[in-house]
Amino acid sequence: MSDGAALAGPDGVLRCPWALSTEDYVAYHDEEWGRPVHGDEALFERLSLEAFQSGLSWITILRRRPGFRAAFADFKIDAVAAFTDEDRERLLADAGIIRNRAKIDATIANARVLADWAPDDLDTLIWSHAPDPATRPAPRSLSDVPAVTPESTALSKDLKKRGLRFVGPTTAYALMQACGLVDDHLADCVARGDL
Repeated sequence: MSDGAALAGPDGVLRCPWALSTEDYVAYHDEEWGRPVHGDEALFERLSLEAFQSGLSWITILRRRPGFRAAFADFKIDAVAAFTDEDRERLLADAGIIRNRAKIDATIANARVLADWAPDDLDTLIWSHAPDPATRPAPRSLSDVPAVTPESTALSKDLKKRGLRFVGPTTAYALMQACGLVDDHLADCVARGDL
């Protein structure tokens, strides 16, 4: 049983222990999680997926990501902003995604808000909340990794103030982790500092 410290996978390489439960997680951990993500549409996708994840396991979202991309027009902000009531009903019937009315409505509403922003405004806003890496020691175990930080709380407040929904501090921190604003790979993890 792990104490939350990095563990060796089948290949003998040390990784964050959460990454070892499925091959999907290993690939996501090694190739994507914690790597810097830029661009309004890429960040809109991540923000939307983190909102859909709320209350569920990430593997559920990760395995349905192709379905989400197909259902939400590859998260093109202008396309999702133009979704109609018929699109909403289509989404509510789509078994390839999480059929949660509040999360679907929030994704469409968020796209409508973002469609009025200037290019790179979402990218600039999100990345303005990245903490100074020098002030964050590398976590030694999962117990050293917070669920919420002052930066994620501030990001959540900024996003909400600008009209975005389903962006609480925990969701904002998960976004920060996934998109490389913080490096929460454990100190002994192979991916630490490789970002």
